[in-house]
Amino acid sequence: MRWFWVDRFSEYVAGSHARGHKGVSLSDDFIHSHWDIYPTLPNSLIAEGMAQTAGLLVSEMYDFKELVVLAKFTKLSFNTLVRPSEQLEYHATIGRTVDEGAQCHVTATARGVEGEREQATAEIFFARLSTSDTADGGAAAGLPDRLFDPEDLVRWLHVTGVFQVGVRQDGSRMKPEDYDLPVLV
Repeated sequence: MRWFWVDRFSEYVAGSHARGHKGVSLSDDFIHSHWDIYPTLPNSLIAEGMAQTAGLLVSEMYDFKELVVLAKFTKLSFNTLVRPSEQLEYHATIGRTVDEGAQCHVTATARGVEGEREQATAEIFFARLSTSDTADGGAAAGLPDRLFDPEDLVRWLHVTGVFQVGVRQDGSRMKPEDYDLPVLV
């Protein structure tokens, strides 16, 4: 089973911001194991969706070649419950960047039959674990070359629509070959 907490992207501006979406369905198994009589999306999975949205933005800053990992949520708050049939929209913006990584501001908005409401807000710091800074490429520290297999990554980026909506700061389209990722046929 794969744990993707972003179904698609409707906006992706490299190095700036992204807008991702997650639909919540009554057929999702995890909905029923949180509270037996009141199916809801667990807040921990909402936080994961927020992190995946922002993490892709930060990883792209390093051409998807550096090891970018969630270091910490410096702030995280939830306002309401998310029920089946609702949709979450994640909006992530890159804030302060340093050699060690980047801080992102992320909001989650829930939309459903009762209207639109802010579900969660977060400040997330992503650490950059550079393997290029060591002579052995990070092997002595037990670091992998990449967090994702390039073929798996490019498929995920295609399925979620990153290459369909993604643009660089100058407005040009993002393409897999710009990141030395395989081109799917």
